[in-house]
Amino acid sequence: MLRIGCHLSFSKGFLAMAETAEEIGAATFQFFTRNPRGGAAKNWERDDIQAMLDVFSSAGIARPLAHAPYTLNACAKDDHVRSFALETMADDLKRLEMLPDVMYNFHPGSHVGQGAEEGIRLIADTLNRVLWEEMHTTVLLETMAGKGSEVGRSFEEVRAILDRVELSHKMGVCLDTCHVWDAGYDIVADLDGVLGEFDRVVGLERLKAIHLNDSMNPSGSHKDRHEKIGKGCIGLEAMKRIVTHPALRGLPFYLETPNELDGYREEIALLKDMAAD
Repeated sequence: MLRIGCHLSFSKGFLAMAETAEEIGAATFQFFTRNPRGGAAKNWERDDIQAMLDVFSSAGIARPLAHAPYTLNACAKDDHVRSFALETMADDLKRLEMLPDVMYNFHPGSHVGQGAEEGIRLIADTLNRVLWEEMHTTVLLETMAGKGSEVGRSFEEVRAILDRVELSHKMGVCLDTCHVWDAGYDIVADLDGVLGEFDRVVGLERLKAIHLNDSMNPSGSHKDRHEKIGKGCIGLEAMKRIVTHPALRGLPFYLETPNELDGYREEIALLKDMAAD
């Protein structure tokens, strides 16, 4: 079964997200832990979480993916920005212990002229300060498009972060199809080759989730502009190869395409049909 979902608003709480996911035919979903452009986080109510889990049980929903706010930059040049990243991640991970079978995804950050090597060191330092042995949440580094001074634009940079994390067994990777395409990995003409390179550099056992997005731009553009499934430069045929690839079929897929709920419902149905062929 293709476990696919989309990004849902947390504004009405966990139960509302689960009910919305069930309504649009999703088997999972992603949500921001707090305002994606700010720092405040709503209180999480245990009754709301339990009600969500009851829907999960009846609807076959699993593996929700929590996404850190975009403002989080663990390798910023500014000490205050790095402190915000540290405090936010620590608070998010503490909260996420309330949820079973959850993952936490974040953008590695931008080194802002310090250089990729220093950025990698700072990101790993933050992770070493917020991870603990008994935690249940898996923390995911997201592959990036290479816009500006982003860290994580190559599989080698992702591996370099993982190598510096002391509790690296608590870590995984979320591969974003738009990002790797924009970074220059040709998942249209050579998906097997790209996955083989990922396995050689990072290890496929580290791959825990897929952000499934088309791209508005050609490969290697380093733009990071998501497009609806089949409407961009990656295209429907490549998307079908991705969702049916033997190395990826057991992973959860999360749509971040520019859609409202009706659009997500249509894409989920389309991709399920692709996977069933």
